[in-house]
Amino acid sequence: MTTVRPNVLIILVDDMGYSDIGCFGGEIGTPNIDGLAGNGVRLTNFYNTARCSPSRASLLTGLHPHQTGVAELVNNDGPGGYPGSLTEHCTTLSETFRAAGYHTHMTGKWHLSNERERPDRSWPTRRGFERFWGTISGAGSYFQTTTLHDGETPVPVDDLGPDFYYTDEIGTHAASAIRDAADDERPFFGYVAFTAPHWPLHAKDSDLAETRGLFDEGWDVLRTRRRQRQLDAGICAADATLDRRDPDVPAWDDEPEQKWQLERMEAYAAQVRAMDRAVGTILTALDDTAQRENTIVLFLSDNGGCAEELRSDPEGADRFRRHHLIIPPSAPDGTPMRVGNSPEIRPGTADTYTSYGQAWANLSNTPFRLYKRWVHEGGIATPLIVSWPAGDLTGGVIDAPHQLTDIAPTLLEATGVPAPTERSGRRVPALPGVSMLELLHGGSAVEHDLFWEHIGNAAIRSGRWKLVREFGGPWELYDLAVDRSESNDQAADHPERVADLAARWQSWADEVGVIPYGDVLAARATMPVQPA
Repeated sequence: MTTVRPNVLIILVDDMGYSDIGCFGGEIGTPNIDGLAGNGVRLTNFYNTARCSPSRASLLTGLHPHQTGVAELVNNDGPGGYPGSLTEHCTTLSETFRAAGYHTHMTGKWHLSNERERPDRSWPTRRGFERFWGTISGAGSYFQTTTLHDGETPVPVDDLGPDFYYTDEIGTHAASAIRDAADDERPFFGYVAFTAPHWPLHAKDSDLAETRGLFDEGWDVLRTRRRQRQLDAGICAADATLDRRDPDVPAWDDEPEQKWQLERMEAYAAQVRAMDRAVGTILTALDDTAQRENTIVLFLSDNGGCAEELRSDPEGADRFRRHHLIIPPSAPDGTPMRVGNSPEIRPGTADTYTSYGQAWANLSNTPFRLYKRWVHEGGIATPLIVSWPAGDLTGGVIDAPHQLTDIAPTLLEATGVPAPTERSGRRVPALPGVSMLELLHGGSAVEHDLFWEHIGNAAIRSGRWKLVREFGGPWELYDLAVDRSESNDQAADHPERVADLAARWQSWADEVGVIPYGDVLAARATMPVQPA
């Protein structure tokens, strides 16, 4: 292994399901990401936190999101809930690597501050990134991107130009930062956070042309084919069957609006293709500057596929339009924005604001059930690809379970950078995760319990067993070694195991500061409404 300190590049995508990319079973066409996997390893039992902001907080700090102040989204729920901004009581990877002599840069979506327009102590420029180009808010138009900043300087929508498309620009700006880093004697820590393929469904005509007809056989046939490709690739081969179609989703043959449904998925797929192209732009910059060999590249998604439906009725659309920081009042040509999911609104263009919905999210999450926000497998399972040509990674496909809190210890061990113990003279929590470096080198996995809580949904995974519940519901128990699709609840057959895992989950929740979700809702009821 090389003795020169490696660069680190984390690529995070937004709302992409487990099986959307080609190397995890998808048919969309993602050659750059698939190439990254072909020269690295794929972790098939890796987990995020089920939602965008908590995943970002956990990824960048190595802590559970409840320890960072960002356990749900970036709304401030006051003294009775979470503050919704990255607190001063934790250290980011960018701060840690910068203190160790690394150059640090970020491109794309931040979404870790409840202050979206005026720089404060939770902005990326104040949390260790020397260079930042991207958005502070969590979603927005791809053609008229709001809360866009170059450093701390706002980039007005009127300055973006007629050919602006946010995904392409993220790739271009990230590549520029990588090229500039090649002239610096310091290694770099880079973080690229795409908004793709998060709604709205905005795609360039050239990308849409590549996805037309790709999904004509419908979600039932496509889910079966994705599962077969996963089996052929050794992904979840022994531990999962294809889950039953979501009971709220009709059979494809019974879908009355097939043409519109196909347009939704084609637009979503076009966004994935654009993201893959931007990844290619970034990887080319590494190649052109001879930095690819000694750069640790991680690729993953912040949560599972998103089943959110955007309302098109007047009340729902008007409420959404009031979120002025994520949706412009009109298209670039002055056309009024058409908001919501309706067959009358054809997705893809700059004057629309739509999502791809539950049925296609069910396809995205093949072979699992449920979606973003839940901590069942469909909400928290993500592809994780790790590439480091100079790092002697072995294994190809790795099934050992890990989660976001394990990334920081892995990167710190790989680079020889010490874990943080304090920030501004105040002690910070010890990193709870374990390093995956030995595993990535072909060694044994470190067995450890994994934990989740999001909007009252809770889970613990201990080895092959997973205890999980929805907010207000009973605990469910699954043997993931044979039932990762969570089809056979064994809670009634193993009450002692349920009690043991529930007690371990509660101990963890108390330790990291999980606030009971009923208390969060009560606190929120007293707070003014804020934009998402």
